[in-house]
Amino acid sequence: MIKNRAASLFIILLIYILAAVCGFFIFTFFASKFSLVLSLLLADIGATVVVFIFSLIFNNASVYDPYWSVQPPVILCFVLVNYILVAKLGTALLGLYDEVDISLSPVAVYLFITVLFWSIRLTANWAYNFKSFEYQDWRYVMLKEKTGRFYPVINFLGIHLFPTCVVYLCVLPAVIAFFENADFGVASAVFITLSLFAAIFQGIADIQMHKFRKSGAGGFIRTGLWKHSRHPNYACEILMWWGIGLAGVSALGWNSWYLLFGALLNTIMFLFVSIPMADKRQSKKPGFEEYKKQTRML
Repeated sequence: MIKNRAASLFIILLIYILAAVCGFFIFTFFASKFSLVLSLLLADIGATVVVFIFSLIFNNASVYDPYWSVQPPVILCFVLVNYILVAKLGTALLGLYDEVDISLSPVAVYLFITVLFWSIRLTANWAYNFKSFEYQDWRYVMLKEKTGRFYPVINFLGIHLFPTCVVYLCVLPAVIAFFENADFGVASAVFITLSLFAAIFQGIADIQMHKFRKSGAGGFIRTGLWKHSRHPNYACEILMWWGIGLAGVSALGWNSWYLLFGALLNTIMFLFVSIPMADKRQSKKPGFEEYKKQTRML
C-alpha cells in the first residue's frame, strides 16, 4: 500500500499514460479495418482494461476514478489528429492539398475548449480528494461487501466498463461532428454555452462542499447551490452532456437525434444509481427525511 500522496498521484499518471499509449496503438491498428466509431470504442475499452488491471494490482478500484474526466478530451484529440492527418495525407497524394480546407469552425474550437475545461476542473477535483492508495470510493467498498466473490466481475463491468461506455456515448455526437467537419451554427454555440456554465457551476458546488467539510459543521450542507439541490454537482454533470450532445446533433442535423442516447443513459445512471446510493448513505444521518422534503433532488 503506497501511502504517500505525491507518489500515488505519480503512479496513477504513469498508469494513464500507459493506458493512452495502449489505446493509441489499438486505434491505429483498427482504424484502417473498421469505422472511426468502432475503432475509438475498441481503443477506449483497451485503455479501460489497462486501468482495470492496475486497479487489481493495487486492490483499489478508485484507480479508475479520473478516467471519467480524462476520457473525453483524449478521444476528441484522437479524432482531430486522425482527421487532420487523413486530410493532409489524402490530399497530398492527390496533389490537392491547397484546395482542401481542414480548419475547424470557431464554434467547434469552442466545443473542444469547453470539454477540456470540464475535464481539467473535474480531474483537479478528483486529485484534491485523492489522498493516496489508502483512499477508495465508499461506493466501491460497499459493492465489495455486498457482492463478495462476485466483486471482480462487478468491478470490471459496473465500475470500469459501464462508465467508459456511458462517457463514450456522451461524447460521440461531438466526435462524429468533428470528424465530418459539420456546420456548428448558432444553436450549437448556445448548447455549448449551456455545457460551459454547467461545468462552472459544478466547480462552484464542489468548492462549496469542500468548505463545508473543512468547517466540521456536520449534518447537511444548506448553503450556496446546495440550498436549492441535494445534488447540484450531479445536476450539472447531466446538463454538461445534454449540452454537448445537443450541440453535436444540431451541427449534424436533427435526424441524428439517436446520438443523444449517451446523454439519456448518463441521466438514467445518475437518477437510478448514483443519486439513490448517495441518498441512502445520507439517510443514516439524523433529520434526513426533513432535509429531503425541504431540498429538491436536482
